[in-house]
Amino acid sequence: MASTRSVFITGSNRGLGLQFVQLLANNSNYRHVFAACRNPDKAQELLSLAKEHTKVQVLPLGMLLNYILLELRDLPISNDLMRSIFIIIDIRMLDVQNDQDIQSAVAVVNKNVGVDGLNLLINNAGISINGGPLRMVNRSDFMKTMDINVLSPIMLIKAFYRLLRAASNNSNNLSRPVVVNMSSILGSIQSNDTGSLFPYRCSKTALNMATKSMAIEFAEKNIITIAMHPGWVRTNLGGPKAPLNTKDSVKGMLEVIENLNASDNGKFFVYDGKQLPW
Repeated sequence: MASTRSVFITGSNRGLGLQFVQLLANNSNYRHVFAACRNPDKAQELLSLAKEHTKVQVLPLGMLLNYILLELRDLPISNDLMRSIFIIIDIRMLDVQNDQDIQSAVAVVNKNVGVDGLNLLINNAGISINGGPLRMVNRSDFMKTMDINVLSPIMLIKAFYRLLRAASNNSNNLSRPVVVNMSSILGSIQSNDTGSLFPYRCSKTALNMATKSMAIEFAEKNIITIAMHPGWVRTNLGGPKAPLNTKDSVKGMLEVIENLNASDNGKFFVYDGKQLPW
């Protein structure tokens, strides 16, 4: 039987998000990979990934949302293993700060997964601005960071909740649906021994609290919710001196995700499977 599993990833135009798309696009466990980003004109690597496949068609959905449909129809595989990868890219309609955009994305996912629901939601999009000491903190940067890093993932999960529930009720699914909130060791209060980075640290600490509350609320619905520290990775955010590349980080995180069980609900993981203190 062909896989019916699906995943939705935010912040997929570069770094960790792009690496998630690259690895999951070649993972036979997933039929649908929805990769969302804000700026298609800057998502050249993601578009190049699309061009590597045999058939690419750009489909407009009314006046709201466009997505690229990649159909792997020319691969030498059986019909039962035929998979489709849906890469959603729209500069306006996939702004995680816009609730209408989120609802439009949910509608696209719902149209394609139906009763199978959504198996994995990876809240990867995030920002870090004005990361200096206290004297550099200003209200505008702080609130923008909190909106994108905390409130937006919460609203996205709220919007996708029905599809996550559908996946938990689907008898064809061998594993529980999972929500992964991309956090950071910088959000760990106990691990903070250097200070500074007020907006980013506070946003990730708040996201951790939201993750824990969701885990409690979702437990009886058989939905696993975790926070994940990807490690110090060579990305635009992590910088060129980071010791870890995106592929090793994402491979580790996917291994953690694939091995989750009910007892892991509400935990704070590192990409290598270790746990962090809150």
